[in-house]
Formats: sequence, structure tokens, C-alpha cells
Amino acid sequence: MATPTRILIASVIAAVLVACATTTSPTGRTQYVGAVSQAQLQQMGLQAFTEARKQGPLVKDSKQLAYVACVVDAVVAQLPPQARQTPWEFALFENAEANAWALPGGKIGVYTGIFKVARDQDQLAGVIAHEIGHVLSRHHDERITRQLLAQTGLGVAGAVAGARYGEAAQQTTGQLGGALLQGAFLLPNSRAQETEADVVGQALMAKAGFDPEGAVSLWRNMAAAGGGRSPEWLSTHPDPASRLRELQARAYGLIPVMEAARKAGHFTNCR
Repeated sequence: MATPTRILIASVIAAVLVACATTTSPTGRTQYVGAVSQAQLQQMGLQAFTEARKQGPLVKDSKQLAYVACVVDAVVAQLPPQARQTPWEFALFENAEANAWALPGGKIGVYTGIFKVARDQDQLAGVIAHEIGHVLSRHHDERITRQLLAQTGLGVAGAVAGARYGEAAQQTTGQLGGALLQGAFLLPNSRAQETEADVVGQALMAKAGFDPEGAVSLWRNMAAAGGGRSPEWLSTHPDPASRLRELQARAYGLIPVMEAARKAGHFTNCR
């Protein structure tokens, strides 16, 4: 069943992909997008942000809020003109997890746990710019589209297998197809998105006058705090060692960008 299942699922997905829009990502990848409209994406982002704020707890410390706002504002000021039309806003959550996120519609969430690994303004800019990089690169649109395609492919493949070979074959198709799609379709795309957000975010923070070496230090701290992890091919994130090498290599090339930004006055001392 494995070989026919792979062929069937691949054929169904290929047919459904034709109905979707394609675009080119900031790093030159072909992306399949358009399962939902931009207006819907922004509404989804707003709804998720609103729900997160309701659940809280939100930080009220004015010094911490001013610090995060300083970094966010500096990064957002260097976004492309169309992206700056969005009214970006953030919320700081009292949460020990070292995490942050950004959503379509200009919504950013930062957890206080991130301060354990983002220990200065350059490292925090690395986090903020990376998360905004996901939005700029239309990763949410891409992820939703790919998930819908995967669900459609499995549904059709399972129905065909069930009609032809019986219920047991339909169940086997679902099991094998789910593993195939997870291992060879969804997870690799996630790794590609993370790498792309690194590229976009590191360039963006340099344009804002932050030291691109901060992204290297940030992910070194992240790797040290992460402990054990799954093999790279079963992960949604790049291998830490590979990621650090790529960040370091790009940082060297972005130093002139940072220096030019600072000469132009694009530098804020966030404390």
C-alpha cells in the first residue's frame, strides 16, 4: 500500500495546488498561498491576539513595557512601506516560556521568559525581527494553505482507497498518508520558514541599527537553554549548529548595513 498511497496523495495534492496562488518568498522559494484572503488572515491574527490578551496575565511594569516598545518601534520603522501601513502593536505576557510571536495584522506577543535568552537590546531585536519576518514572508498564509491541501489530499486518497480496497485500506491510507505528509511535506516547510525568518529578521534588525551579531548570541543562548532535541529531519526548526553557522556568516555581511543605519540616525538605545 505504501507506494500507491504516496503516488495517490502526491497526485491529489498536485491537482489541488493548481487551484492555489503562487508567489516567491523573500529568499526565492516558490510558495503556495491564497487558501484564505489577506483580510481573513488579519482577522484571524486579531482574534488570536485578543484571546491571548484576555487569558494573560499581562505585564504592567512600565520599564519592561517601555523597553520592549523601544525595540518593536525601531524594528517596525524599517519595514517596507506597505507593511508599515499596518498599525503594529505588542503585548507583554507574564510567562516563563522563552518565546515570542507575531501574527498577520501587526500583532506581536512577547513572553517575559524571553529575557532569559535575549539579554540585551540586540538579542531582543533578533527575536522581534525574526517573528516579524514570518509575517513579512507570508508564512501564516503558506502554512494554512499547505495544511488545507494536506487535509484535502488525505481525505480524497482515503475515500478512493476505501472504495477500491475496503475500509482497512482506507484506514491504512490515513495512517501512512499522515506520516508521509508530516515527515515529507509539512515539517520540511516549517524548517524552511524558520531559516527564512532568520534571513529576513537579521537583515531587518541591521537596518534598524541593531547589531546583527545579536541574533547569533540569541540563538546560541536558545540552543544552550534548549537541552535535548529531536533529529533535524523530524524537527520544525533547523539544527542549532547549522543555524548558528548561517547566522554568523550573514552577520559579517550585515555589519555595513548596521553601520550605515546608525550613520543615518536609525539607532535607539533601548533600556
